[in-house]
Order: sequence, then structure tokens, then C-alpha cells
Amino acid sequence: MSYSLTVNGKQVTVDAGAIDMPLLWVLRDVIGLTGTKFGCGAGLCGACSVLMGGERFFSCQAPARAFIGQPVTTIEGLRDDPLGKRLQDAWVEADVVQCGYCQPGQLIAATALLKANPAPDDAAIEAGMSGNLCRCGTYPRIRKAVKLAAAGGKA
Repeated sequence: MSYSLTVNGKQVTVDAGAIDMPLLWVLRDVIGLTGTKFGCGAGLCGACSVLMGGERFFSCQAPARAFIGQPVTTIEGLRDDPLGKRLQDAWVEADVVQCGYCQPGQLIAATALLKANPAPDDAAIEAGMSGNLCRCGTYPRIRKAVKLAAAGGKA
């Protein structure tokens, strides 16, 4: 038996042997979308963040079957979303990335934040981005990029 998931707007088929795997591993090992990262495996660092119906979700925490019938967006699909593209452009303009490992999850969290609150203040950005850790400490640049994207792009 196989199951269908909607990932980045496309239907993908997952066999019964993989449907009970955490979504993170289905994305990376079955579908081949390696942008979503494994971090802590406990839903504490946010490296595995994806959007499910527009909200951030930690993909290491639920089996793929929990996403049947729910649209999933990964970092690979963010460029097709006008807000996601604006955020990625702001990330470059604000020179956010240092080592880069956490950045896919950070961008997913920022997308969910701006979808819920298009004009967040510093406190809302801090709250919206909590749960996504950056070992390099690029938080001030992340905040700047979120503000840039919220303002519509270029500073």
C-alpha cells in the first residue's frame, strides 16, 4: 500500500514502510529533499522546521502519516511563495548566514511568523522565532532580515 503526501505543492507517493517514519526522514531519505535538517531529534532546536498549512511544525516529531491531506512546505518550496522569496532575499541582504545549518529552519519559522503577523515588533519576532536555535548567534541579523521582509524588501 502507498500513501500520498503534498510536499511543496506536488503529490508524492510514500510506501507503507515509510509512512510511520518521522516526516523529516521521509523528506530527506525517501523524497530526496535534504534542505530540512536534523538537529536535536527532540523538537528543541527547530532545524527540522517545515510549514504545515502555513504553520511551523517540527518534522522530527511526527510520523509522515500525520501529514496526509496537509500541505507541507520545505525550504526547497519556499522560493515559490512570494513571502518566502522576500524572506530569502532579505536573508541575503542582511547577511544573516554564518555556518548556515539552522537557516532553513529559521526561514521556515520567519515565514510562519510573517504569515501570522505581517508587521511584527521586536518582541513578536523574538516570540515567533523562539524554538529555532542558532549556534552562531546570528539573532540580530535574523531580526533585521525579518524586519526587511516585513517592510517589503530592500532597505
